[in-house]
Amino acid sequence: MHAKRPQGRARHEDDIPVLQTELYDDVVSHSRAQGSPWRPITPGSKDSPLVVDDKEQGHVPFSVVELAGGSLVGTAVLWGIDNHNRSAHIGLGLLQSARGKGYGTDVVAVLCHYGFVVRGLQRVQIETPADNTAMLRSAERNGFVREGVLRSSAWVMGEFLDVVLLGLLVQNWKPDAKS
Repeated sequence: MHAKRPQGRARHEDDIPVLQTELYDDVVSHSRAQGSPWRPITPGSKDSPLVVDDKEQGHVPFSVVELAGGSLVGTAVLWGIDNHNRSAHIGLGLLQSARGKGYGTDVVAVLCHYGFVVRGLQRVQIETPADNTAMLRSAERNGFVREGVLRSSAWVMGEFLDVVLLGLLVQNWKPDAKS
């Protein structure tokens, strides 16, 4: 599909300063992607949300790297993992230099594979601002269905935004559906 397809791998300590500078410290992008307000984090802080807690079972973060060469291009997460209802949420953030190259579609596919095959989930879902056309396109290319709009539910940089809810069930998942 892409010459430099991404893959997910465990977060390395040297990923954290890059992700903090290029993703976390981008206040607007962070505010659009997270459900909590941005706050300054001291570089190297162990309280950074980018530091992985290996004991946390409901939140599985990955660093996204190019398959060819291993360059860091972003972060991805399966979060809110509910082992009883066998469901979880998908999130991702790409560095500015990696956006617009089709990586989002591939990252969503990798997270679906991890969720459905490795974790045995029944459902994965994505919530994203209604104007995030890149994420909507990535989700839909992987078979996600728009299930609704949460009106004015995300407070982002001084205004409420609508959020689109998309879902994918394991029985509707087609691992090679990306188009």
